[in-house]
Amino acid sequence: MSVNELLSAVLKEAADAIEGKLTLGTVKVGLTLNRNETGPRALLEAARMATEKEPRLEVLLIGPEVEGLKDYLGDRVKHYLTGPEDRDIHEAMEKLLQEGTIDAAVTMHYNFPLGTATVGRVITPGLGREMFLATTTGTMAADRVEAMVKAAIAGIAAAKACGISNPRVGILNLDGARACERSLQRLKERGYNITFAESIRKDGGFIMRGNDLLAGAADVMVTDSLTGNVLMKVFSAYTTGGNYESLGYGYGPGLGETYNHVVCIVSRASGTPVVAGALLYAAQAARGKVVEVFKKEMQAAKAAGLEELFVKEAAPEAAAEVTPPPAKAVEEEIPGIDVLELENAVKALWAAGIYAESGMGCTGPVALVAREDKERAIEILKEKGYL
Repeated sequence: MSVNELLSAVLKEAADAIEGKLTLGTVKVGLTLNRNETGPRALLEAARMATEKEPRLEVLLIGPEVEGLKDYLGDRVKHYLTGPEDRDIHEAMEKLLQEGTIDAAVTMHYNFPLGTATVGRVITPGLGREMFLATTTGTMAADRVEAMVKAAIAGIAAAKACGISNPRVGILNLDGARACERSLQRLKERGYNITFAESIRKDGGFIMRGNDLLAGAADVMVTDSLTGNVLMKVFSAYTTGGNYESLGYGYGPGLGETYNHVVCIVSRASGTPVVAGALLYAAQAARGKVVEVFKKEMQAAKAAGLEELFVKEAAPEAAAEVTPPPAKAVEEEIPGIDVLELENAVKALWAAGIYAESGMGCTGPVALVAREDKERAIEILKEKGYL
């Protein structure tokens, strides 16, 4: 970045702060010390790297004592001690977010509720452009096309929070892309402000090809979350032969209508540069009030008829509502359920007297149940054909 570009960016941020769009000052981001494939040193180095790049960033390391940790502590890198298990670490992270002790967090192996998905951010190899991948973990809806349409809105919100006032949106050419395109076009016709990207291929259009991925032809690339997850790994690890992720900003913040914290995801295979990028992305998203921006975008889309796009008649077998049993803590995951059947699988467990919730982890959909119910829940799901 040239001196003039840097000065322009600083002045724009100051102007945005005056208008209430950004909050100047220190941003506090938590970084969880979960067990990972690159070792704890990679996380500690990432905290140091990020704070060196961003003088207004403070990092709170959340987790157990690890070797060499004290060497990294200082005025802007501190430690919050927890137990060694992921559950201990995530409970502490959620508590710190709820209290407002931290403005955002970066973590791994974390489940979001159905309806929340992450917007990743990569550096494309063709021209070195940054691109937001919407989405990369979680899912915005059980229906594929609905999820992609809402993913586009989440991607727009993430890009706007990071300073792109009018992001160009492209739709990756995969199942549901054309239906997604029609839905977004209808929203645009009804007043939702969206700008479509143009493919670099000669026939143009809003539907993006592999060439467009490499060139970064769109600011926001819309895809289903499982495809987005694969793309994140390719963009992040192609220079290392896949051993670890070395490029980009990670899988991004989880955005959903009922989710109110900035929690950014990295992989257990994310190396120091990616974790550092994720810390900077989290700080920028928090400063840009990404949660508020997303909710405003959703309101605008609903005003343009978003909910009307996905009204369907209930199937006869789904007409009867099932009352869930009394709620209890759910800490065990049951993977392997198709996302299109996840809600029905949860209702099947309710009908059998087992309290369950739907969730979406880094590897796909999961049913969440209490530890004492897991064995019986698996039996029921197998009997009903969900596993």
